Amino acid sequence: MILRDAREKLIDLASKFKCVAVIGPRQSGKTTLVKRAFKEKAYVSLENPDSRQFAIEDSRGFIQTYPDGAIIDEIQHVPKLFSYLQEILDNSIDKGKFILTGSNNFLMQENISQTLAGRVAYLSLPPFSIKELLENNQLPEDDNQILLKGFYPPVYDQQIPPDEWCLNYIRTYIERDVRQIKNITDLLVFERFLRLLAGRTGQEFNASSLAVEVGVDVKTIQSWVGVLESSFIIYLLKPHYKNFNKTIVKRPKIYFYDTAIACSLLGIKTIEHIVSHPLRGALFETMVITEFVKFRMNKAMPVNLYYWRDKTGHEIDLIIDTGGQLLPIEIKSGKTISSEFFKNLKYWKKLSGIESSVLLYSGSQKQKRSDGMVVKNWKELSACGPKV
Repeated sequence: MILRDAREKLIDLASKFKCVAVIGPRQSGKTTLVKRAFKEKAYVSLENPDSRQFAIEDSRGFIQTYPDGAIIDEIQHVPKLFSYLQEILDNSIDKGKFILTGSNNFLMQENISQTLAGRVAYLSLPPFSIKELLENNQLPEDDNQILLKGFYPPVYDQQIPPDEWCLNYIRTYIERDVRQIKNITDLLVFERFLRLLAGRTGQEFNASSLAVEVGVDVKTIQSWVGVLESSFIIYLLKPHYKNFNKTIVKRPKIYFYDTAIACSLLGIKTIEHIVSHPLRGALFETMVITEFVKFRMNKAMPVNLYYWRDKTGHEIDLIIDTGGQLLPIEIKSGKTISSEFFKNLKYWKKLSGIESSVLLYSGSQKQKRSDGMVVKNWKELSACGPKV
């Protein structure tokens, strides 16, 4: 059993709020986490057809079945339950009365967020982090193997081959979750869009270009990207607003939450294939960027992450903005330090006047340079979480 970093924060939130919602992608371990954290609570899953039918036909009666509260799993199946929960929570002083889980971000839906505003805390649970896997001696040694295996619990807990698991996950996601979140009729076109998007991981999101390739309009592409965001398939890294008197790129960059899913969509199945693949660097960057996102999700922290790029092509892969203090981070998949690795960091330093910067790469050498630059292996992020 791999202990989750989010457990401590989940229990803390339940001690302060009447209701806590745990959201995240399907099979990221939400049910296991909440059942182990709240063993004394009644549990009901709305994936169960009988329970779901009861909740739909008699929502008030369903909620009243649990006067002492409960864990309600996959609550997004019955959205009208939220209105009845509001009444229960308003008339109760108990903390942590209800624990909710959902395989998409139902709190992004306007009517639900208004209903639960001020009454619920929420925690996003991503797949495993490198810290969780390292602490349990489960992380593969080779970076290419990590890219292929990804971070989803069933691949580790149930020893399912990642290529087989990913194919079934993608099929289930498209056939079930996509229909549930959005009434998309042509699933073949949506799957083609998803595969094209995988080829753009680590790149700027250009809706117009995708619309031409997929054969749909720009509004449809934007809507579908919203679906993938709300179901935690992709993450959009926003550009940093500060331009330092230069014209900057203002489009977000696309990253998949899990590299195994991206590899599967790209048809990458072997170590030999990924080593020679033109997107290996982008996949490595995706893996590192999402580790920073996971750390903040597990702590219920704001995701204060950005990238920066100007029109001349100078780019900083990641910027951590801590209340005005900016830390630029460059990510390289190579194992040998090269002067080229520092080119953009030096440009940024000259432009911004900011001394501190970090280079994360695949090699083992650690350096603390006199010009304020720190060089680390990317796995060192696990030591105290990717605060850097």
